[in-house]
Amino acid sequence: MLKQRIITALLMLAILLPAVFYPVPEAFAMVTVVLIAAAAWEWARLNQCGPSAALLVGALCAVVCLLSWYGGLLYAPLKMLWTIAGSAWVVLGAWLLHAGVGAWSGVPRALRLVGGLVALWVAWLAVAQARIVGINFLFSVLVLVWVADIFAYFAGRSLGGRFFTRKLAPSISPGKTWEGAFGGMLGVVACAFVWRYLDSTSSLGAASIYTRLGSVHIAYLVVAVLFLACMSVVGDLLESLFKRSAGVKDSSGLLPGHGGVLDRVDALLPILPLAMMLATL
Repeated sequence: MLKQRIITALLMLAILLPAVFYPVPEAFAMVTVVLIAAAAWEWARLNQCGPSAALLVGALCAVVCLLSWYGGLLYAPLKMLWTIAGSAWVVLGAWLLHAGVGAWSGVPRALRLVGGLVALWVAWLAVAQARIVGINFLFSVLVLVWVADIFAYFAGRSLGGRFFTRKLAPSISPGKTWEGAFGGMLGVVACAFVWRYLDSTSSLGAASIYTRLGSVHIAYLVVAVLFLACMSVVGDLLESLFKRSAGVKDSSGLLPGHGGVLDRVDALLPILPLAMMLATL
Protein backbone atom coordinates (compact mmCIF):
# COMPACT_ATOMS: atom_id res chain seq x y z
CA MET A 1 0.00 0.00 0.00
CA LEU A 2 2.80 2.42 0.89
CA LYS A 3 4.57 1.73 -2.40
CA GLN A 4 1.32 2.31 -4.26
CA ARG A 5 0.75 5.61 -2.47
CA ILE A 6 4.27 6.80 -3.27
CA ILE A 7 3.99 5.88 -6.96
CA THR A 8 0.62 7.65 -7.29
CA ALA A 9 1.94 10.74 -5.49
CA LEU A 10 5.00 10.89 -7.76
CA LEU A 11 2.85 10.56 -10.87
CA MET A 12 0.55 13.36 -9.71
CA LEU A 13 3.54 15.61 -8.98
CA ALA A 14 4.97 14.81 -12.41
CA ILE A 15 1.74 16.13 -13.95
CA LEU A 16 0.96 19.03 -11.65
CA LEU A 17 4.35 20.64 -11.02
CA PRO A 18 5.20 21.27 -14.69
CA ALA A 19 1.74 22.77 -15.14
CA VAL A 20 2.20 25.02 -12.10
CA PHE A 21 5.62 26.28 -13.20
CA TYR A 22 4.76 26.58 -16.89
CA PRO A 23 5.21 30.26 -17.84
CA VAL A 24 1.61 30.56 -19.04
CA PRO A 25 -0.93 30.05 -16.17
CA GLU A 26 -3.52 28.66 -18.56
CA ALA A 27 -1.61 25.35 -18.60
CA PHE A 28 -2.37 24.85 -14.92
CA ALA A 29 -5.99 25.89 -15.49
CA MET A 30 -6.39 23.18 -18.13
CA VAL A 31 -4.90 20.45 -15.95
CA THR A 32 -7.17 21.41 -13.07
CA VAL A 33 -10.22 21.31 -15.36
CA VAL A 34 -9.51 17.58 -15.80
CA LEU A 35 -9.17 17.08 -12.04
CA ILE A 36 -12.36 18.99 -11.27
CA ALA A 37 -14.24 17.00 -13.92
CA ALA A 38 -13.00 13.79 -12.26
CA ALA A 39 -14.17 15.12 -8.88
CA ALA A 40 -17.59 15.88 -10.41
CA TRP A 41 -17.79 12.31 -11.70
CA GLU A 42 -17.04 11.07 -8.19
CA TRP A 43 -19.64 13.45 -6.76
CA ALA A 44 -22.30 12.03 -9.07
CA ARG A 45 -21.41 8.48 -8.01
CA LEU A 46 -21.62 9.46 -4.33
CA ASN A 47 -25.15 10.69 -5.07
CA GLN A 48 -26.37 7.42 -6.59
CA CYS A 49 -25.93 8.29 -10.28
CA GLY A 50 -25.33 5.41 -12.67
CA PRO A 51 -22.14 5.08 -14.75
CA SER A 52 -23.47 6.97 -17.79
CA ALA A 53 -25.08 9.73 -15.72
CA ALA A 54 -21.90 10.16 -13.67
CA LEU A 55 -19.82 10.56 -16.84
CA LEU A 56 -22.34 13.10 -18.09
CA VAL A 57 -22.07 15.09 -14.85
CA GLY A 58 -18.26 15.07 -15.10
CA ALA A 59 -18.40 16.25 -18.71
CA LEU A 60 -20.94 18.94 -17.80
CA CYS A 61 -18.64 20.26 -15.08
CA ALA A 62 -15.75 20.46 -17.55
CA VAL A 63 -17.93 22.28 -20.08
CA VAL A 64 -19.06 24.83 -17.47
CA CYS A 65 -15.44 25.49 -16.50
CA LEU A 66 -14.36 25.88 -20.12
CA LEU A 67 -17.29 28.16 -20.94
CA SER A 68 -16.50 30.41 -17.97
CA TRP A 69 -12.88 30.44 -19.16
CA TYR A 70 -14.00 31.40 -22.67
CA GLY A 71 -16.23 34.08 -21.15
CA GLY A 72 -13.23 35.75 -19.51
CA LEU A 73 -13.88 34.84 -15.87
CA LEU A 74 -10.33 33.65 -15.28
CA TYR A 75 -9.06 37.22 -15.32
CA ALA A 76 -12.20 38.95 -14.04
CA PRO A 77 -12.48 40.41 -10.51
CA LEU A 78 -14.85 38.06 -8.67
CA LYS A 79 -15.03 39.50 -5.17
CA MET A 80 -18.79 39.05 -4.97
CA LEU A 81 -18.56 35.40 -6.07
CA TRP A 82 -15.87 34.65 -3.46
CA THR A 83 -17.97 36.34 -0.75
CA ILE A 84 -21.15 34.47 -1.65
CA ALA A 85 -19.37 31.11 -2.01
CA GLY A 86 -17.38 31.60 1.19
CA SER A 87 -20.47 32.58 3.16
CA ALA A 88 -22.34 29.56 1.80
CA TRP A 89 -19.55 27.24 2.92
CA VAL A 90 -19.64 28.70 6.44
CA VAL A 91 -23.43 28.69 6.85
CA LEU A 92 -24.27 25.43 5.08
CA GLY A 93 -21.21 23.68 6.47
CA ALA A 94 -22.18 24.57 10.03
CA TRP A 95 -25.77 23.46 9.41
CA LEU A 96 -24.81 20.13 7.86
CA LEU A 97 -22.27 19.23 10.53
CA HIS A 98 -24.83 20.06 13.22
CA ALA A 99 -27.71 18.24 11.50
CA GLY A 100 -25.68 15.17 10.55
CA VAL A 101 -25.92 12.46 7.93
CA GLY A 102 -29.69 12.16 8.19
CA ALA A 103 -30.28 15.76 7.13
CA TRP A 104 -28.02 15.37 4.11
CA SER A 105 -29.83 12.22 3.02
CA GLY A 106 -33.08 14.19 3.10
CA VAL A 107 -31.86 16.80 0.61
CA PRO A 108 -33.24 16.09 -2.92
CA ARG A 109 -30.63 14.45 -5.13
CA ALA A 110 -30.94 17.06 -7.87
CA LEU A 111 -30.18 19.81 -5.37
CA ARG A 112 -27.20 17.87 -4.03
CA LEU A 113 -25.82 17.39 -7.54
CA VAL A 114 -26.22 21.04 -8.50
CA GLY A 115 -24.76 22.27 -5.21
CA GLY A 116 -21.72 20.03 -5.60
CA LEU A 117 -21.13 21.12 -9.19
CA VAL A 118 -21.32 24.79 -8.22
CA ALA A 119 -18.85 24.23 -5.36
CA LEU A 120 -16.42 22.43 -7.70
CA TRP A 121 -16.74 25.12 -10.38
CA VAL A 122 -16.07 27.90 -7.87
CA ALA A 123 -13.08 26.01 -6.46
CA TRP A 124 -11.68 25.63 -9.98
CA LEU A 125 -12.08 29.34 -10.69
CA ALA A 126 -10.39 30.14 -7.38
CA VAL A 127 -7.37 27.87 -7.89
CA ALA A 128 -6.95 29.06 -11.50
CA GLN A 129 -7.04 32.70 -10.41
CA ALA A 130 -4.64 31.94 -7.55
CA ARG A 131 -2.13 30.67 -10.12
CA ILE A 132 -2.66 33.81 -12.18
CA VAL A 133 -1.91 35.93 -9.10
CA GLY A 134 1.39 34.08 -8.73
CA ILE A 135 3.00 30.75 -7.92
CA ASN A 136 4.02 31.92 -4.44
CA PHE A 137 0.44 32.95 -3.69
CA LEU A 138 -0.95 29.65 -4.99
CA PHE A 139 1.46 27.52 -2.96
CA SER A 140 0.86 29.57 0.19
CA VAL A 141 -2.85 28.68 0.01
CA LEU A 142 -2.25 25.01 -0.80
CA VAL A 143 0.41 24.60 1.88
CA LEU A 144 -1.92 26.12 4.48
CA VAL A 145 -4.22 23.13 4.04
CA TRP A 146 -1.38 20.62 3.99
CA VAL A 147 0.21 22.08 7.14
CA ALA A 148 -3.14 22.05 8.95
CA ASP A 149 -3.63 18.41 7.99
CA ILE A 150 -0.10 17.29 8.95
CA PHE A 151 -0.04 19.10 12.30
CA ALA A 152 -3.55 17.85 13.08
CA TYR A 153 -2.45 14.27 12.36
CA PHE A 154 0.57 14.34 14.63
CA ALA A 155 -1.15 16.33 17.39
CA GLY A 156 -4.07 13.92 17.29
CA ARG A 157 -1.79 10.88 17.40
CA SER A 158 0.31 12.17 20.30
CA LEU A 159 -2.26 14.14 22.32
CA GLY A 160 -5.66 12.82 21.24
CA GLY A 161 -7.95 12.29 24.22
CA ARG A 162 -5.53 13.84 26.71
CA PHE A 163 -7.34 17.16 27.10
CA PHE A 164 -10.77 16.50 25.59
CA THR A 165 -12.71 13.32 26.31
CA ARG A 166 -15.16 13.92 23.46
CA LYS A 167 -14.07 13.49 19.86
CA LEU A 168 -14.40 16.31 17.35
CA ALA A 169 -17.21 14.74 15.31
CA PRO A 170 -17.71 11.15 16.52
CA SER A 171 -20.75 10.40 14.36
CA ILE A 172 -19.04 11.61 11.17
CA SER A 173 -15.31 10.95 11.55
CA PRO A 174 -14.55 9.08 14.80
CA GLY A 175 -10.79 9.39 14.42
CA LYS A 176 -10.65 13.19 14.54
CA THR A 177 -9.91 14.86 17.89
CA TRP A 178 -10.06 18.38 19.27
CA GLU A 179 -6.36 18.13 20.08
CA GLY A 180 -5.67 17.44 16.42
CA ALA A 181 -7.79 20.39 15.30
CA PHE A 182 -5.98 22.79 17.66
CA GLY A 183 -2.64 21.35 16.60
CA GLY A 184 -3.51 22.10 12.98
CA MET A 185 -4.40 25.68 13.88
CA LEU A 186 -1.08 26.22 15.68
CA GLY A 187 0.79 24.78 12.73
CA VAL A 188 -0.96 27.14 10.32
CA VAL A 189 -0.16 30.20 12.45
CA ALA A 190 3.51 29.17 12.61
CA CYS A 191 3.53 28.61 8.84
CA ALA A 192 2.01 32.06 8.26
CA PHE A 193 4.75 33.87 10.19
CA VAL A 194 7.57 31.84 8.65
CA TRP A 195 6.23 32.37 5.12
CA ARG A 196 5.70 36.07 5.75
CA TYR A 197 9.32 36.34 6.89
CA LEU A 198 10.54 34.52 3.78
CA ASP A 199 8.49 36.89 1.63
CA SER A 200 10.25 39.86 3.22
CA THR A 201 13.76 38.43 2.90
CA SER A 202 13.61 36.50 -0.37
CA SER A 203 12.47 37.08 -3.93
CA LEU A 204 9.50 34.74 -4.16
CA GLY A 205 7.50 36.64 -6.75
CA ALA A 206 3.94 37.66 -5.97
CA ALA A 207 3.19 38.12 -2.28
CA SER A 208 1.81 35.11 -0.44
CA ILE A 209 -1.61 35.14 1.15
CA TYR A 210 0.10 35.61 4.52
CA THR A 211 1.87 38.81 3.46
CA ARG A 212 -1.37 40.12 1.95
CA LEU A 213 -3.32 39.43 5.12
CA GLY A 214 -0.56 40.77 7.34
CA SER A 215 -0.43 44.01 5.38
CA VAL A 216 -3.86 44.83 6.84
CA HIS A 217 -2.87 44.08 10.45
CA ILE A 218 -1.03 41.31 12.23
CA ALA A 219 -4.17 40.47 14.21
CA TYR A 220 -6.09 40.16 10.95
CA LEU A 221 -3.48 37.68 9.71
CA VAL A 222 -3.78 35.50 12.82
CA VAL A 223 -7.59 35.53 12.86
CA ALA A 224 -7.79 34.88 9.12
CA VAL A 225 -5.45 31.88 9.09
CA LEU A 226 -7.15 30.40 12.16
CA PHE A 227 -10.47 30.77 10.36
CA LEU A 228 -9.07 29.11 7.23
CA ALA A 229 -7.66 26.27 9.33
CA CYS A 230 -11.11 25.73 10.86
CA MET A 231 -12.73 25.71 7.43
CA SER A 232 -10.23 23.15 6.16
CA VAL A 233 -11.50 20.87 8.94
CA VAL A 234 -15.07 21.63 7.88
CA GLY A 235 -14.29 20.62 4.29
CA ASP A 236 -12.70 17.39 5.46
CA LEU A 237 -15.59 16.55 7.78
CA LEU A 238 -18.22 17.33 5.16
CA GLU A 239 -16.68 14.91 2.70
CA SER A 240 -16.65 12.27 5.44
CA LEU A 241 -20.34 13.01 5.99
CA PHE A 242 -21.08 12.63 2.27
CA LYS A 243 -19.21 9.32 2.07
CA ARG A 244 -20.90 8.04 5.22
CA SER A 245 -24.27 8.90 3.66
CA ALA A 246 -23.28 7.02 0.49
CA GLY A 247 -21.90 4.08 2.50
CA VAL A 248 -18.41 4.17 0.96
CA LYS A 249 -14.90 4.56 2.34
CA ASP A 250 -13.37 6.51 -0.58
CA SER A 251 -14.88 8.82 -3.17
CA SER A 252 -13.40 6.52 -5.87
CA GLY A 253 -10.30 4.50 -6.71
CA LEU A 254 -8.93 6.94 -9.29
CA LEU A 255 -5.80 7.58 -7.23
CA PRO A 256 -4.51 4.16 -6.07
CA GLY A 257 -3.50 4.27 -2.43
CA HIS A 258 -5.09 7.71 -1.98
CA GLY A 259 -8.76 7.08 -2.81
CA GLY A 260 -10.30 9.60 -5.17
CA VAL A 261 -9.80 13.20 -6.22
CA LEU A 262 -12.40 14.42 -3.73
CA ASP A 263 -10.51 12.63 -0.96
CA ARG A 264 -7.44 14.73 -1.80
CA VAL A 265 -9.12 18.12 -2.34
CA ASP A 266 -11.95 18.04 0.22
CA ALA A 267 -10.32 20.56 2.56
CA LEU A 268 -9.36 22.80 -0.36
CA LEU A 269 -12.90 23.22 -1.66
CA PRO A 270 -13.96 25.76 1.01
CA ILE A 271 -10.45 27.19 1.48
CA LEU A 272 -9.87 28.29 -2.13
CA PRO A 273 -12.81 30.73 -2.46
CA LEU A 274 -12.39 31.89 1.15
CA ALA A 275 -8.69 32.59 0.62
CA MET A 276 -9.48 34.58 -2.51
CA MET A 277 -12.17 36.46 -0.60
CA LEU A 278 -9.86 37.36 2.28
CA ALA A 279 -6.96 38.27 -0.01
CA THR A 280 -9.07 40.60 -2.15
CA LEU A 281 -11.15 42.36 0.49
